Amino acid sequence: MTVQASELVKGIAKLASLPEVCIRVNEMVDDPRSSAADIGRVISRDTALTAQLLRMANSAFYNFPSKVDTISRAVTVVGERELRYLVLALSAVRTFTQIPVEMINMASFWRHSVYCGVMARLVASHCHVLHSERLFVAGLLHDLGKLVMMNRIPEREKIALTQSIEGEKELHIAEQELFGFDHAEVGSVLLQQWNIPAALCETVACHHDISKAEEARLDAAVVHIANVVANRAELAEDYEGPLPEVDPMAWEITGLNEEKMLEITDEAAPLFAESWAMIQPIVRHA
Repeated sequence: MTVQASELVKGIAKLASLPEVCIRVNEMVDDPRSSAADIGRVISRDTALTAQLLRMANSAFYNFPSKVDTISRAVTVVGERELRYLVLALSAVRTFTQIPVEMINMASFWRHSVYCGVMARLVASHCHVLHSERLFVAGLLHDLGKLVMMNRIPEREKIALTQSIEGEKELHIAEQELFGFDHAEVGSVLLQQWNIPAALCETVACHHDISKAEEARLDAAVVHIANVVANRAELAEDYEGPLPEVDPMAWEITGLNEEKMLEITDEAAPLFAESWAMIQPIVRHA
């Protein structure tokens, strides 16, 4: 039986629908008639989301000199488009922690995702990318397609996982061989369904194969590097197998190298600890 990425997403659409506040913010950011105060009022209706966003705005991620104590102030200092991405990130985590996935430890999944997001934002800043918050979100959401596949076709995805481990091939390659698509494509299709900006969808779709990227090639290269670094960080100390490798094209596009990544990795530790402290309660209380 063949299946398409779009069919998997269609099958999970009702389970994985974003909360109304996220959909509304997404619309308002693209509407020039909406002010920071208007967006702030919509977000403030969700008290949990408000608290999480204010905590993030006051974190080391932004390092603002004075306390950000209202959402309208957060919209002003962080920026409407950047806050849109943060609302999406927190909403997506909350949405997917409520979906049954038996094949994976959700805390481990989101730890990897948060670390990848932190690394992506740092890598982006070293590449002088403007508005690097979107790279945190792209890194955080880069593997959403795995959760869709594990929910919709768990037995077949288990075969891909086994082939990946036993054949020492990357999971996305095993998926491509089995299904004709991989979790990156599935995640991208889901983001498209959510009406997320095309550049972010392409970044997620191409983070394993950046040669396929067109408009978001730099963003895809950044998330690719961040994902490789995150995967390496999770290897056991006694691991003796081959290390995940960065695509040479990613080094060429970003102008970075392995030596520079060691410096960036050192920067990541405190930011990861703070970011995980913000995301972990959502995961734990799902």
